[in-house]
Amino acid sequence: MIAVWAPLLLPFLAAPLARRLADALPPRAAAWMLAGTSAVLAGGTLCSLGLLAAAGLLQLPPVAAIGHLSLPWLTAAAPDAPVAAAAAGLVLAALTARAVRTARRHRLELREARAALPACPAPDCPTPTEGRHPDTRPGHVTMRRARTPQAVLAGARALLQPSEHPLAVLDDERADAFALPGRLPLPGRPGEPGRIVVTSGMLRILTGPERAALLAHERAHLTARHHVFLALAEHAADLHPALRPLRAPLGYHLERWADEVAAARVGDRAVTARAVGRAALAASRSPWPARPRLVPAAHSGPVPRRVAALLQPRPATTATGTRLRAVAIALAACLALSTAASLEATADLHHTVEAAQRGTGADR
Repeated sequence: MIAVWAPLLLPFLAAPLARRLADALPPRAAAWMLAGTSAVLAGGTLCSLGLLAAAGLLQLPPVAAIGHLSLPWLTAAAPDAPVAAAAAGLVLAALTARAVRTARRHRLELREARAALPACPAPDCPTPTEGRHPDTRPGHVTMRRARTPQAVLAGARALLQPSEHPLAVLDDERADAFALPGRLPLPGRPGEPGRIVVTSGMLRILTGPERAALLAHERAHLTARHHVFLALAEHAADLHPALRPLRAPLGYHLERWADEVAAARVGDRAVTARAVGRAALAASRSPWPARPRLVPAAHSGPVPRRVAALLQPRPATTATGTRLRAVAIALAACLALSTAASLEATADLHHTVEAAQRGTGADR
């Protein structure tokens, strides 16, 4: 099973190529490319570790007995499999613990941020019963209807494609603004839309057009669900050390993506650049302490580089140049090779199991 090692080594080559290519792509394409690269390489890493662990488990007598496998044949075919399986098992256990810890931290931070916000007023956050008669049915009838798949899917669809995101203004002199993600509805718990959170201190330092650019920027984060990109990059970085350098470029290109959307919305790139610069300067002095690390904000990332990009014409939709094409081809080859190697290693393990079962029949 030589192919099983390729997905563990290819990220060291593919990650630098992805960073090089991202610098030449428009922000939206760069963000999708970085997120896709992280997902493919992280998936290949998990697949390889799982296959290594499974190959060693097959040599355990209880597992071999359940699968009707020839234990002498397996031991002779792969004498080092138990060692590799033990190492892969330890790594998988550590990665699982880290993933759970990261997800739990994100959940707690988002929960604390939502709890710190004021309740949605009716004009900005209409209730589900607005414009209808109040629900006077018994509680168990309401809950039963909420648990139907159609109701859950309808709520999720409304959350994923909201018509407008509520605005929460905090009466706080500390300048800050960010896009707080919503949460999907679950049986017995309604969903919540994403909210644009801005402090009164931030609004005071910006002019009217700059406020419009700032709110358009945060709305772009929520509409495109950029927090999902950030969460994916963080979990991928937990899975493979070579993927950690992709987190910062992805965060930058997500901010640039929102910058371009805001500039198109307000129709003035200079105003958007001023809004980003002034918001970053004000937020750097005294940011709101309850802002989660996962949520994107207008003042995140390398702000001088973002302002300089906004003061330039809109970036081209495609990258050109022979070197860039070569980088793109090399990156595509790495991703294809990682996927093919995972499939090849899976097929090898399947053939090993079949051969071990035939070895049991021969022993008899």
